[in-house]
Amino acid sequence: MNRINQLVSVKSTDKWDVVVIGGGATGLGTALEAVSRGYKMLLLEQSDFSKSTSSKSTKLVHGGVRYLAQGYVDLVREACRERGLLLKNAPHLTRNVSFVIPLYSVLDVLMYTIGLKFYDLLAGKLSLGKSKFISKAKTLEMIPSIKVKGLRGGVLYHDGQFDDSRLAINLAQTIVEKGGTVLNYARVCGLKKNAVGKVSGVDFKDVLSGATYTVSAEAVVNATGVFADDINKMDLGRDVKTISPSQGVHVVIDRKFCPSENAIMIPKTDDGRVLFAVPWHNKIVLGTTDTPVKTESLEPEALEQEIDFIITTAGRYLSTKPQRKDVLSVFTGLRPLAASNDTEGSGKTKEISRSHKIIVSKSNLFSIIGGKWTTYRKMGEDLVSRMEQVLGWERTRTRTQHLAIHGYKEGVLQSDPMYYYGSDKEKINELGKKVEGGEQWLSEKLLIKKAQLVWAVRNEMAEKVEDFLSRRTRAMLLDVDESVRMAPEVARIMAAEKGRNESWVAAEIEEFRELAKKYVC
Repeated sequence: MNRINQLVSVKSTDKWDVVVIGGGATGLGTALEAVSRGYKMLLLEQSDFSKSTSSKSTKLVHGGVRYLAQGYVDLVREACRERGLLLKNAPHLTRNVSFVIPLYSVLDVLMYTIGLKFYDLLAGKLSLGKSKFISKAKTLEMIPSIKVKGLRGGVLYHDGQFDDSRLAINLAQTIVEKGGTVLNYARVCGLKKNAVGKVSGVDFKDVLSGATYTVSAEAVVNATGVFADDINKMDLGRDVKTISPSQGVHVVIDRKFCPSENAIMIPKTDDGRVLFAVPWHNKIVLGTTDTPVKTESLEPEALEQEIDFIITTAGRYLSTKPQRKDVLSVFTGLRPLAASNDTEGSGKTKEISRSHKIIVSKSNLFSIIGGKWTTYRKMGEDLVSRMEQVLGWERTRTRTQHLAIHGYKEGVLQSDPMYYYGSDKEKINELGKKVEGGEQWLSEKLLIKKAQLVWAVRNEMAEKVEDFLSRRTRAMLLDVDESVRMAPEVARIMAAEKGRNESWVAAEIEEFRELAKKYVC
């Protein structure tokens, strides 16, 4: 997957069947669905693939236990099914994780034991394992770092885990392999309309070169997540409100605070929010908050009270309490919740369903809002089917339910620091032998080699230092200080690969250092 080749495809194509705006979970799912059904498809992303919300999730592929408690049975059933399909289609990026809910009252023992049985039932044949009540002794065996005082036992259940931005990159690669075209750093700046007022294409700017392009299309999809209303404004010529963004903050700490392969779920904290402690890349991810915000941003910043809430709440349940000085990284994403008149202005975003909605404007702009990573495939399926219906195209069937994602490989060991490359791992190792210094560490602390960087530039459309340190690897989210230390060497290697000069190197280092400040506690 090479950006130069993708630009050639853009310049040589007169008209597309489908143009998808947005390179996060929603856009990539829609693009893969369209191209797999045989449509000529172009995806445009204003920044890097999964730059915003889609690289800053809790790293869970889950049905949503809390949505079950709120009565969204159909949403949970759909998510449980999609969870099972994703674990089968991308086994190199996903795994079945045992979650333990520590229980401190008899009422909670009854409520969560029964509730999780219903959760199992909704998953059907794609269940990841049966839930069950476990004794106090077994709870402490599975999560030895949990608070002992008052503990009555726990409930063990199963959910999925994944690497979000790595899935995004692999989806983009799969789209290209299926004949689609994807382009990052391509900002849509206008919609084209034909003589009868129907959307017929887009104008976009290549952010890296400054060049502008106009492309024609039979259908245009607005899959921009929290930025959906920006595209809607281009269509309608006025502000609209379809999104109620909610901010989710995650804190990353050392594995020593929770030295277990099992995850912890605290179902009800002081303000009713769920708290997770999830092992990921040999660190622990704590989260998440659920705070309404009024403005959208590619790089939202955590509020002090959100960080305090996570650390304080985790400290109530972990035998060794983490402090601010123990935080390795803080990352923040915005959830693209569909706006609801019932909750507008109430601040109760946790009451807004995560189900997705498809909106078709009078000009035939197809917008998809809401949803989450777990259901990305179904969101794409529903959008393309709706598009065929509205435009009177021949109805086709989905081909993504059992479609292997790029890198597909069974039996990967997640203790292997390169597990997430799947079938590409051997190619990277071979590249390491051919490239000067390819087998040397960029970071021995995070187990990242030079060959991975060269691979990312040549095959994964990594265009900036941030792309590699934040999304091709997860260095920024795992250890900010180590990422900043690596940045100069990463910039120099990328410059050599891409033919950039010293001023580019200096600008990239400075830009990355400024960005890193937003990840510091």
